Amino acid sequence: MSIGDEQYVSITTFTSDGRPQPTPVWIADLGDGRIGFTTAAGSWKVKRMRRTPEVVVQASDMRGRAKGGSRPIEATAEVVTGAEFETVREAVARKYGWQYSMIGLRDRIKSLLGREVPPDCGVVITPRDADERGD
Repeated sequence: MSIGDEQYVSITTFTSDGRPQPTPVWIADLGDGRIGFTTAAGSWKVKRMRRTPEVVVQASDMRGRAKGGSRPIEATAEVVTGAEFETVREAVARKYGWQYSMIGLRDRIKSLLGREVPPDCGVVITPRDADERGD
């Protein structure tokens, strides 16, 4: 099973002083050896990835605990918007279906209630090792 087939993946970003900050995310295979996920553009993980694009990904449960038998994969992260974001969003929406749609519905309800909903962005993860990319 490739990392893009996993239900949840823990992505570890790094603070400015080098401390690891793992976060579980939904992930989708982008079909070219890369994987991606969507998140709020103003999230801390995005801020950390913009500063330090080196990340570690590993199959996990929904709480971010490493899945037995999985191993960490060193990678680089790129925050994307526009057409690239749409590609990532569509891949995640295809994989997670109605569950992903519910997040959009939640955000629309917040917006109708007058709450600010931060814009989303995509994150494209490229494993460093060619074997992890399927090359």
